[in-house]
Amino acid sequence: MAANVNPTAASVLKKDDLIVIAGAGGFIAGSLARYFHEQGFTHIRAIDKKPLSEWYQRVPGVECLCMDLQYEDNCRRACENAVEVYNLAADMGGMGFIERFRVECLRSILINTHMIESAYRAGAQRYFFSSSACAYNTDLQKDPDSRALKESDAYPAMAERGYGWEKLISEMFCQEYWAERGLMTFIARFHNVYGPYGTWDGGREKAPAAMCRKVIEAKDKGSKEIVIWGDGSQTRSFMYIEDCVYGIDRIMHFDDLIATPINLGSDYLISINDLVSLAESIGGITLERKYDLDAPKGVGGRNSDNTLIRQVLGWEPSTPLEVGLKKTYQWIEQQYLDRKAGKRTVS
Repeated sequence: MAANVNPTAASVLKKDDLIVIAGAGGFIAGSLARYFHEQGFTHIRAIDKKPLSEWYQRVPGVECLCMDLQYEDNCRRACENAVEVYNLAADMGGMGFIERFRVECLRSILINTHMIESAYRAGAQRYFFSSSACAYNTDLQKDPDSRALKESDAYPAMAERGYGWEKLISEMFCQEYWAERGLMTFIARFHNVYGPYGTWDGGREKAPAAMCRKVIEAKDKGSKEIVIWGDGSQTRSFMYIEDCVYGIDRIMHFDDLIATPINLGSDYLISINDLVSLAESIGGITLERKYDLDAPKGVGGRNSDNTLIRQVLGWEPSTPLEVGLKKTYQWIEQQYLDRKAGKRTVS
C-alpha cells in the first residue's frame, strides 16, 4: 500500500466536532489533548479517574471530567455526542509497575470493553485504541540483539503477562467491532514513549525518565553512583512524545489502517547502559554503576520494525533520542528543583 494523501484530523473533521480523549490526565493522552487544541479544535472532552489537581496537563478550553472508565455508565457519559474517541486510559507504568501489578493491568480490559461499546452506541465515526509492544510474543524478545518486531509477530500469542495480554485481547475487540458492527477502529502499538509532562518518579516511570531523574538526584546529593535494573544490556527503542501524538493523528485518519494493528515507535535501538551514558552526558557527570539483578528488567530486547508505517504513511517517528532526552532531562530537572522548593509538581 502506498500513501497518496496525508489525512489528519484537521483535514477530516470540523473544528467544533467533539473529540473524546480517555486517560487525558496522563502523559500521552494529555499531550494529545494539547495537540488537538493547538490544531484549533474547540470541542475536546478529556477524561481521567485522577483528581483534576493531579492531571499532568490541563489544557485551557478543554472539558475535563474526573471519572473512572472501568464503569460502563461513566463511559456512556464520556462518549455522548462524540465524533471521534481516543482510548488511552489504562492502569500502567514502567516495568516495575507492569511486573508487580498484573491484575491491575488486566483490569484495564474493562475500560476498552465499555468505551468501545459506548462509542458505538453514541454513533462515533472513529475509535482509536492505544495498544503496546508488550502484546508481542515474548519468545522473540529474549536476546538484546533480537530482530525488530513486525506486526505479525504478535501471533502465535505469547504476550507479556498481564499488561500485554490485556492489549492483545482489546485489539481483538477493535477488530471485531469493525468486522461485525462497522465501527471504524484504529490500533497503534506504542514502543516506549518518553518526553516532558510524563511520569518521572514514584514507580510508574519508564527508563528514560528514570535515568534522567537518577542522574539529577546524584548531582544534587553529591552521590557518585547510579543503580540500574538488570545488567544494563537490555535493549529498547524510545519514541519522543511529539512523534507519538502526530503518529496517532495520522494513523486514526488513514482508512487503509482500519482494524489493523501497526507499530508506532522509533526503530533506533539502544541498550540501557548506553541510555545511562546519554543521560550522564546531558547532566555533565559520570557515575559508578551498581546493577540490581533482582529488579524487574523486562524482555532482553525490543525494537520496532517500521516497514509498514513507512509503507502506508510515508512517515515514521524521527526525533533523535539525544534531542528528545535533553528536553526531557531539562523538564525533569525543573520538576525536581520545584519539588525541592516545596512547589506542586507532576510526579
